[in-house]
Amino acid sequence: MTFPQRGNDSFRAQRVMEPSPPASTPPRPRRSSYLSFSPPLIGEEEIAEVVDTLRSDWITTGPKVGEFEAAFAARVSAPAAVALNSCTAALHTALAVSEIGPGDEVITTPLTWAATVNVIEHVGARPVLVDVEPDTLTIDPARIAAAITPRTRAVIPVHYAGHPADMASIDALARDHRLLLLEDAAHALPAAYQGRTIGSGANPVAFSFYATKNLTTAEGGMLTGEPGFVARARILSMHGMTRDAWKRYQKGGNWRCEVVTPGFKYNMTDIQAALGLCQLRKLAALQERRRHVVRLYAEAFQGDDAFELPVERPNVEHAWHLYVLRLRAGALQIGRDRVIEELAARNIGTGVHYVPVHTHPYYRTKYGYRPESFPVAYDNFERMLSLPLNPRLSDQDVADVIDAVLDVVQRYRR
Repeated sequence: MTFPQRGNDSFRAQRVMEPSPPASTPPRPRRSSYLSFSPPLIGEEEIAEVVDTLRSDWITTGPKVGEFEAAFAARVSAPAAVALNSCTAALHTALAVSEIGPGDEVITTPLTWAATVNVIEHVGARPVLVDVEPDTLTIDPARIAAAITPRTRAVIPVHYAGHPADMASIDALARDHRLLLLEDAAHALPAAYQGRTIGSGANPVAFSFYATKNLTTAEGGMLTGEPGFVARARILSMHGMTRDAWKRYQKGGNWRCEVVTPGFKYNMTDIQAALGLCQLRKLAALQERRRHVVRLYAEAFQGDDAFELPVERPNVEHAWHLYVLRLRAGALQIGRDRVIEELAARNIGTGVHYVPVHTHPYYRTKYGYRPESFPVAYDNFERMLSLPLNPRLSDQDVADVIDAVLDVVQRYRR
């Protein structure tokens, strides 16, 4: 597979204010063009699949969605799968199928995209945030245990950056307390924990196919789990109807259907599934390219006391959705935000994953959180930046990133 160079990117990192850094001579960028943080890799095969769909008789939820669901379930060894229009939809649907609502509590992490916590609010439950482990930045099982109350109904671990959470400990807690275990695997395709692919269990697992993800359908998601659970989710995801349009209007279909519950409009289209089918066939090659980039970064940055590198525990297979570099406190004369600006001046795009949920105005105001409420998450947020990591990167692109990072460090090292 040929991996092209660069493309446009719509990602914008959120910033916090920091004091004015020392003045310096503006750098002369080595690159003549800007390296976007995480553009998708769409080839002629994906374009042909989409065109084939557009020329067919079916462009919304139809045969290609069914084919994609089956292929994805086989890839992750899932008992069953339903394709949806986002990971957010998958998380929301799973909570709704489980009848979690007002009066219930759901434990999750503050170091995630806000959608993980928003869906808890959508069903009327109370999100209970607990801090993360300092190495993987995934949710801390000991803190989950301490946060469980008689009202706790579910726990949502997030496989942050593609590194699986400590699922043995979390699964044991969920079983002991009879909690729903709903995995947010937006970053975790194709990750594995103790030899088992994320998504292969009977509990519900939500995946994302957003434009920056390891597999993209532009927008989209998948919910895997036990067949009966997935069947109920399928009904809920399509207005609560007993038959979708494909089953009603294909040859031999029956136009009659009933609404058995007030459901949502969360279905995936065949246009999206066409992209997904092609991307799924390429996934192994795309992942190998990601791992190659990670190896180049690790070789360049290990041993430098300015950095804390991402980890991969021995019992996991990291999906490497993100490469999150953390600056060691006091190592540089400038802070994280200025480092991002310096890299941008050198034509290198970066990201920040994430502004902790508890610092956003809605959650800060409603629940009275302070930044220090979750000190591990907040301290790491202030020091982190995500470097470009995607299969479009050439070795020269990676070298440019490394040179730029090391140049900034050399210029501003204490």
